[in-house]
Amino acid sequence: MILLGVDPHKSTHTATAVEPESNQQVGAMRIEASLTHYRRLLSWAKRWPQRKWAVENANGLGRHLAQWLIARGESVVDVPAAATSRVRELSRGGRRKNDQIDAAAAATVAYLQGDGRNVEPEDHTTALALLDERRVNLAQGRVRTVNQLHALLRTAAVRPSRRRRRDRPQGHRLGSGRRDPEAG
Repeated sequence: MILLGVDPHKSTHTATAVEPESNQQVGAMRIEASLTHYRRLLSWAKRWPQRKWAVENANGLGRHLAQWLIARGESVVDVPAAATSRVRELSRGGRRKNDQIDAAAAATVAYLQGDGRNVEPEDHTTALALLDERRVNLAQGRVRTVNQLHALLRTAAVRPSRRRRRDRPQGHRLGSGRRDPEAG
């Protein structure tokens, strides 16, 4: 069995394959946080038929990847960030930190300490809540964009220039179409 520890971030994820008995890293990969790269990560992991994923913070930054893996039949555990930090400090002296070390620490926590919790697929209510949150965010973004556009148009509105006023006949009122009798 190989443990695949994942250290997720907003734009990238780092995965490290760890042999649990020897605690040796047997491979590592860094990917962009996108579906195309998730497929590449899973293809890379298939070299180990007996595998388990240990995703740090699988309910936070690692949520999308964890749910994507579960939907493809993979076994995923959530590893708390505090537990990963503890293992990293104890095993590496605490000063050294990088994504690959964090990913290996997630795998170690899942195996040695059993701090990992199995991640379950989300039900329909969770998916609908996420869709509703996205809808609200899009609507708020639209309102912000419209307000910004309105502000730009207000400041850039064409005001009558002095040149245009001089071109009007003397005594001409704006909008009336008649001459002003007092203007002479």
